[in-house]
Amino acid sequence: MSQSDRGLRRLAAGTLLVAFDGTTAPDWVLRELEGGLGGVTLFGFNVAEPAEVAGLTAALRAAGDPVISLDEEGGDVTRLAYHVGSPYPGNAALGAVDDVDLTRRIYRAIGAELVAAGVNLDMAPAADVNTAEDNPVIGTRAFGDDTELVARHTVAAVQGLQSAGVAACVKHFPGHGATTVDSHLAIPVVDVTLDVLRSRELVPFRAAIEAGARSIMTAHVAVPALTGDQPATLSPAAITGLLRGELGYDGVVVTDALDMQAISDGVGLARGAVLSLAAGADLLCLGPKPGYDEIRQIMAEIMAAVGDGRLSRARLEEAAARTERLRAWAGSGTGTADDPASIGLAAARRAVRLDGSPSPLIDPLVVEVDTPPTIAVGEVPWGIAPWLPGSEVVRVAPAAADAEQLLNRARNRSLVVVVKDAHRHPESRALVSALVATRPDAIVVEMGLPIWRPDSAAYLATYGAARANAQAAMELLTQPDRAVAVAARPLERSPKHPA
Repeated sequence: MSQSDRGLRRLAAGTLLVAFDGTTAPDWVLRELEGGLGGVTLFGFNVAEPAEVAGLTAALRAAGDPVISLDEEGGDVTRLAYHVGSPYPGNAALGAVDDVDLTRRIYRAIGAELVAAGVNLDMAPAADVNTAEDNPVIGTRAFGDDTELVARHTVAAVQGLQSAGVAACVKHFPGHGATTVDSHLAIPVVDVTLDVLRSRELVPFRAAIEAGARSIMTAHVAVPALTGDQPATLSPAAITGLLRGELGYDGVVVTDALDMQAISDGVGLARGAVLSLAAGADLLCLGPKPGYDEIRQIMAEIMAAVGDGRLSRARLEEAAARTERLRAWAGSGTGTADDPASIGLAAARRAVRLDGSPSPLIDPLVVEVDTPPTIAVGEVPWGIAPWLPGSEVVRVAPAAADAEQLLNRARNRSLVVVVKDAHRHPESRALVSALVATRPDAIVVEMGLPIWRPDSAAYLATYGAARANAQAAMELLTQPDRAVAVAARPLERSPKHPA
């Protein structure tokens, strides 16, 4: 390979954020880092214990100068706490509290943990305005459905992370909140005019840019008025025209994972990589699916595209320069952060809402209605069992659950029913309705968005299923003085009854 080819391969490799299985880096990753690989994205399966992540990232740094990223949003989406649940409430809870200083402190605490783990890029915060109640992928990951609220908390999150020395990656540009399709599975469509896009979806991104966000992540969503039938990740009109041109952004543009089906099932990984770079992206995120052979094919396709004119070498050099500026900036934070457990629980306590007057718990039967995890969240544990030691807790699949049998088990006992995003799951709603029809004294705990509730029963909303949310909810049910205080705080959303 000639000197020129080696330089081109290094530029191509420098655009990739790869993933791998396990808690130690494979030899090929270390070898490619020596050859200029852009960096890695860590997932929950890379984390056995949070303290061990620092050893992994140190090994990666010893091999090169990587960007090391992960999705640490707090709330439902966590990587450092993937096996136990996050100590921080997520964005929906922070939006319900609506205290920007609290949001800033939460994200600064997250940033401090990431710095200690050796991570320099956080794929957060989500700046999506969640206007579609049936959104299968955003939901509690958004600060809310109000544009200005989302904008001010997005800014606070960026400030918090970056004050700790971790680059924020604001997502999912140009907005994933108005979708009812998961882009992990297909291409969602946001069919609005450009005026609506500018006045709603783009407002938080514009605010984040003004706040100095170091990176922005593209979404695999199509906006026909802007991108035609292409996802924004592949669209020059979205990245170069709108984000770079109209919004004036010159930081690093990161793609959402290219192995998501919205891209891989459409144009394919290698072609998608070339199209995204040509559209203006700088770092291409690759999830856990592509193996080393596919990654080499992606690099070869990028080099071939430069050779045949589909992609310019100058475009790769521009991407490399932006990424180098991000690396040079990382670690620039100063000062101390709040203790994760204390600030997280304090925030979750402020977020919880109660409608009704629950009776004191007597030998409770807790029925946790199982909810399929989204791909973005993964198999993160959730529920209230750890905070009611000694209580009987059963987790049931709603379609297979026997309501009469559960009611018999709960006779002469308190009944607590725990759901997550019941508004999105008809079988969950049917089970809850059947239980409370007989037991109107039941307590329903909603750990997703509080959009639906049964006609009767005390109703408690946590705005998320993180460990901190669960603890705050159970404190409320076991401490009557807290319940009285919280009952005075109204729900931020008006729960809707079924038609």
